[in-house]
Amino acid sequence: MPRSNVFKLAGAVAALLGVTSAQNSSSLPVVDLGYELHQASSFNESGGFYNFSNIRYASPPVGNLRFAAPEAPVENRTSVQTGNTGRICPQAGPVWSSMATQFLVNILLGLPNNDTTPYIPPGANTSTQVPPQDARASEDCLFLDVFVPEQVFSSAGKGCGAPVLVWIYGGGYVVGDKNNNPAGLLAASGNVTDGEVIYVAMNYRLGAMGWSSGPSYQAEGGVANLGLLDQRFALEWVQKYIHLFGGDPERVTVFGESAGGGSIMHQITAYGGLKGKVPFQQAVPQSPGWLPVSSNLQQEDHYRQLLNITNTSSLAELRALSEEDMIRANFLQVTYYSPYGAYTYGPTVDGSFVPQQPGQLLAQGQFDKSLRVMVGHNTNEGTYFTPPYIKSTADIVAQLHNSFPYIPDSSVDYITNTLYPAVYNGTYPYTTPYTRASFLTSEAVFTCNTYYLQPAFLNQSYSYLFAVPPAFHGLDVAYTYYTGGAVSAINPFDVMNRTVALALQDFITSFAINGKPQAEGVRSFEMYGPDAKVLELNVTGVEEVVDSNFNERCRWWQKALYS
Repeated sequence: MPRSNVFKLAGAVAALLGVTSAQNSSSLPVVDLGYELHQASSFNESGGFYNFSNIRYASPPVGNLRFAAPEAPVENRTSVQTGNTGRICPQAGPVWSSMATQFLVNILLGLPNNDTTPYIPPGANTSTQVPPQDARASEDCLFLDVFVPEQVFSSAGKGCGAPVLVWIYGGGYVVGDKNNNPAGLLAASGNVTDGEVIYVAMNYRLGAMGWSSGPSYQAEGGVANLGLLDQRFALEWVQKYIHLFGGDPERVTVFGESAGGGSIMHQITAYGGLKGKVPFQQAVPQSPGWLPVSSNLQQEDHYRQLLNITNTSSLAELRALSEEDMIRANFLQVTYYSPYGAYTYGPTVDGSFVPQQPGQLLAQGQFDKSLRVMVGHNTNEGTYFTPPYIKSTADIVAQLHNSFPYIPDSSVDYITNTLYPAVYNGTYPYTTPYTRASFLTSEAVFTCNTYYLQPAFLNQSYSYLFAVPPAFHGLDVAYTYYTGGAVSAINPFDVMNRTVALALQDFITSFAINGKPQAEGVRSFEMYGPDAKVLELNVTGVEEVVDSNFNERCRWWQKALYS
């Protein structure tokens, strides 16, 4: 989640180094979108692709459009847009995230964990200082980027068009942006016969501005799950305009990690499948994660908390706040009120876009069944989100109540006594209370989500396991965006195995091009099938294993009996 910002920074630097054409050069092409004229920002000589940066895909979500569904941009053809002004949506990370990062470092260094103090969100008041925000942060952030190979762009309108990869970033639904460097993926697409893909990435609203919900909020005219609606709007933009860049709207693959992968699962099950096909044909959710929120009480609590922080009493007053005050309120709430392992905001059951949890909708057949799917997860998804001070079953119960404030006692008992009992003799995949809690978090929030897709698509999908040690959540992002060159021998937060990185990129791009993941020189990637086959990517090789999520625990979580 937030640690992926490290990879994004590295990618941005690499992208800058690869740009050789001057900004605003008259030689760069212009695309007529109808509502505006947009010129490429740069041309990457080494990669042979244009970068059309910061294309507006929706009107600024400000004023009366704050907390409203995205709307089409107004026509502005008075000048050519160059996308030179970078934009990211307002964001904030919780206090506990820095503690979690340090804990992971300690694990890697083999340092003992002596922390026994439970984490209590510190809260905030009107005098709490907010650090300077990123200069690019603005509520007017609904922009996307299009990276297109020169050969594909020059062929626009002269054939069926190239396949399209659309990235949805992760970050706990409270941080993140579109600014990754796709040079490695674009290069990998050339490894496939008739390769070369177009790459698209969009911003979507985060935190309170993107995920507020609840009975009072919605009764006052607020729209829930705005982040999902932004993503959907951007995907519909791709359907409408990507042919102008040489892309084929009938060959769109959406991929994303963590909150991005979780968003994709919500997109697959959007409206319970009642509004026809989704605006893409294939999906690659990577470590799809979200903290399931179905409870109206929990949603109402978060909305009331936001009103209290802003000293307002209604949605109308929230809309009247200045951008500075709104950004400050979001920062305070997410940073200082989020329990350990949580981010306050994320997808919620809203009775519309999300009529039920995705697992339930998949089990009930309420989703777009025409899709092709490749899904992945990591070996140690739960470590980052599990408090290091957990030493007992009582601590695990307390953490469950932090994650699911209105969970029934009967569900807590079943989870701790039947699904994840205090048995540390090796019978279960844990040997201490902490690893028990981590394993529970991994399945409940991440890995079981990947299993739900398999029976839904009749086991005719693909699944992989990223197992390069330590295989913490998010460490695969660097592999997805590997740009070549030397690999690290000591830093697991960077690429440590070139073979795995190239194989993963080939799997993603070949799936986008042919609907079947394949990579030269590694084991064949077979469908999940009745034997629950998963392809494990590890430093020791690429091997086929049985899906560890094919179990009764995941089938219980799919029922959503936690609120």
